[in-house]
Amino acid sequence: METSGKVAIVTGAGSGIGRQVALALMAAGYAVALAGRRETQLAASVAASGMPHARTLVVPTDVSDPAQVRALFAKVQETFGRLDLLFNNAGSGTPPVPLEDLSFAQWSAVVGANLTGAFLCTQEAFRLMKAQVPRGGRIINNGSISAHSPRPNSAPYTATKHAITGLTKSTSLDGRKYDIACGQIDIGNAGTEMTARMPRGVPQANGEIAAEPLMDLQHVADAVVHMAGLPLDANVQFLTIMATKMPFIGRG
Repeated sequence: METSGKVAIVTGAGSGIGRQVALALMAAGYAVALAGRRETQLAASVAASGMPHARTLVVPTDVSDPAQVRALFAKVQETFGRLDLLFNNAGSGTPPVPLEDLSFAQWSAVVGANLTGAFLCTQEAFRLMKAQVPRGGRIINNGSISAHSPRPNSAPYTATKHAITGLTKSTSLDGRKYDIACGQIDIGNAGTEMTARMPRGVPQANGEIAAEPLMDLQHVADAVVHMAGLPLDANVQFLTIMATKMPFIGRG
């Protein structure tokens, strides 16, 4: 896998999956632009990498804002000259409250971060990738186990992750003529701050509270690096990586 000279954007790169994937891509030889809302967290990700600043770029970005997304991609083009990989990872959820108690603001915030942000970044990636020489690139969307099956009280998150699957399919189809490949990674119970509560017990479909296992976050990062490293004439369309014993396969 030849990655020298390749450039990646990782959204939501200040913590969790985004940070671990950004670190793994840097270790694999990519120059990486780290996008996210919290500049201090993005800077901490760069510091954790130990990589020279010439190979990294911190761009504070709210991906739900079209102007900020345009500025992110313009900065990457100005700094590195091209883009080979976009990892659409930024996202958020809501507190696990009954569907009828969610506010419109909560719904809109999740749709903006999880779905609109991925679309805006994909649109800008298309514009850059189809015009550069050599042409093309790869987009990887962070879906979720929730792209297949919901957890209780997760309507906004689940709806957007199902929508990400549709965006992945449309992007894969519409990108063919530009040599742009698109795939999706669906992750279940990776060990992050967001999932730390799971071993203590979380609600199940039958109303019970049950502890759930976690897996090492590095496995997710390794999977993304594998997907990213394929030549553009090969593509992992959908990949599910999960804690083996989490309650996903089978009746809930």
